[in-house]
Amino acid sequence: MSKNIRVVIGSGGSTHNKGWLHTEEANLNLLRPEDWAKSFTPDSIQAVLAEHVWEHLDYGEGIRAAQICYPYLTPGGYIRCAVPDGYFQDEAYQKIVQIGGPGPLSHPAASHKIVHNHNTLKAMFEAAGYHVRLLEYCDETGVFQYNDWDETDGFIYRSKRFDHRNHDGKLGFVSLIVDAVKPQ
Repeated sequence: MSKNIRVVIGSGGSTHNKGWLHTEEANLNLLRPEDWAKSFTPDSIQAVLAEHVWEHLDYGEGIRAAQICYPYLTPGGYIRCAVPDGYFQDEAYQKIVQIGGPGPLSHPAASHKIVHNHNTLKAMFEAAGYHVRLLEYCDETGVFQYNDWDETDGFIYRSKRFDHRNHDGKLGFVSLIVDAVKPQ
């Protein structure tokens, strides 16, 4: 089996990541080891992309999901994870991304279980054995921080460069984005 597999978790029909295997929870659940075992062999995945997925897991489930992914990543492989940023200082944004969501059960945020900040997300992946690179995030004072990243390594629409709500130098919607890397 190839060691260059790249997997999108919860792709929602995204077409931004050509050449990636697009999955949905029904066929690849982050919390079901048997799904991973039937789909992949150890050390076979180069990258996992999860855009606005991990906030649907509580902190312990997040660690468990990262642990389940770990044996399937090649050494140096990574999870590119984007979640809502708990330090983004915009009241309307925080209302939208809050735990339990702002409205009816049909709202996408209705199943949010956590709103991460860079400290909690980094600690969660580190607890599962990963090295974490912060790509986009707000610091404790709400100041947005950006470290250049290559979208061909995992395209995140809800990011500084690509989200349509960010324009004219103003951030309308940000994500906390990290690469959680399996050590070599």
